[in-house]
Amino acid sequence: MFRRPFNSRALSVLVILGLSLHAGAPAAEIVKRQLPDGRIEYTNVPSTSKSGNGDTIYKYRNQLGVLSFSDQKPANGKDYQVIRFDCFACRAQPNINWKTTPLNLRDFREHTQNLSQLTGVDEALIRAVIHAESAFNPNALSSKGASGLMQLMPATAAELGVSDRMDPTENIDGGSRYLGQLLALYEGNETLATAAYNAGPGAVARYSGIPPFVETQNYVERVKVLRQRYAQALN
Repeated sequence: MFRRPFNSRALSVLVILGLSLHAGAPAAEIVKRQLPDGRIEYTNVPSTSKSGNGDTIYKYRNQLGVLSFSDQKPANGKDYQVIRFDCFACRAQPNINWKTTPLNLRDFREHTQNLSQLTGVDEALIRAVIHAESAFNPNALSSKGASGLMQLMPATAAELGVSDRMDPTENIDGGSRYLGQLLALYEGNETLATAAYNAGPGAVARYSGIPPFVETQNYVERVKVLRQRYAQALN
């Protein structure tokens, strides 16, 4: 499917970007180079390129001002845009220990406190879901169309009256109210509520519990761990 010479690292990034290098594809237009810090950078990438899996893709201007894409965060740590970010806690991520990974006790704290009081949803659960969905990245976007801190889908946001999903206040407001609705639906059962937040109430009803999806099972377990840790840390 792919033609050499490309090393495995280059191949993985090309797959992530969803680029085709088979015969007839405009591969010559895509410029690949390895940066001094080891990152692989691609320039002249078509603007329609999309990630093919659950990795984060960064869009930025390199030192020459050329529009570039990479699955590694730019070295300067700023001036980039996340163009693909799927559920942080849904991926395998064997390198993360969810019982010890650092919590975020500062960002958007005023928002989560206020929404907890307004909705009755425990702040620890709200922050656990934000952590699981976006790792507190307000610009997170998924291939399925979800966006923002709590990864609201367009239809869900519309039903909740959220006009700007990328606005942290509106996003947390909508996500917290949606969590409250799910908790009411499942009579306070946080496991089913978080499963439905990830896979939808229809899937929970279809399987009479947590759907047998690896992504959802990862998500539910990790939200539970994060929720317990945030509850202890916020007290």
